[in-house]
Amino acid sequence: MTTVDSRMPGLYLGHGAPPLLDDPVWSGELASLAGDLPRPSAILIVSAHWESAPISLSASGAPLVYDFGGFAPKYYEMTYRTPDSSALAARVAALMPATEPVHQHATRGLDHGAWVPLKIMYPDADIPVLQMSLPTHDPARLLAIGARLRPLRDEGVLIVGSGFLTHGLRYLTDWSIDAQAPGWSRDFDAWAAEALARGDVDELADYRAKAPGMPYAHPTVEHYTPLFVTLGAAADAGTPGEQIIDGFWMGLSKRSLQVA
Repeated sequence: MTTVDSRMPGLYLGHGAPPLLDDPVWSGELASLAGDLPRPSAILIVSAHWESAPISLSASGAPLVYDFGGFAPKYYEMTYRTPDSSALAARVAALMPATEPVHQHATRGLDHGAWVPLKIMYPDADIPVLQMSLPTHDPARLLAIGARLRPLRDEGVLIVGSGFLTHGLRYLTDWSIDAQAPGWSRDFDAWAAEALARGDVDELADYRAKAPGMPYAHPTVEHYTPLFVTLGAAADAGTPGEQIIDGFWMGLSKRSLQVA
């Protein structure tokens, strides 16, 4: 892949749900973010919605994964066909150590944790996109995987961890977009914001013991742990990144991070 003059940042993004595509506020924030970034040569995205070990990579040209239910029919008809990403897949495999084998999936396309935010950020679908599975929830291992991926940033690759900073869906009682955030969502968000502002990776990694609002904020943790791939891909995981989006959506924290 071609080396570019400036290093791409890394991102941790909230990806919401398909109705995010119709929310002018949050979609506007994502579109504005993309407009402020250098144009990526390719995008590598790790979504909460593909938990698979060993590390697996999506297949270029495969249909989208509509891994959601109860939404309007139009969302199940959407497409997001991007250029071939096989060169990036080969680079990712080459960067991983023998202890992190990589499987090239033959048929799996992008799930909504990938295509929903990217359809807003890069609507022309003219950038190669590769999705990588989330093989573990261990912060130390995810930081190490992110560090292995770091050289891709010098090649113009945008590395994205895609999740939701709070995700206690089962505890929501108001499903309107502007719903008041429950206390557990506000408390976890404030704790994370403060730890991110300090660059305190150890605090963030010890979320099960340290974070208020648990386990309600994350009954399962797959929407939080992609953060550690992003932090690992940073030039220095302990250097505070920029918290580029904040606020709540359906009561859940959409706080997002950009690292240098």
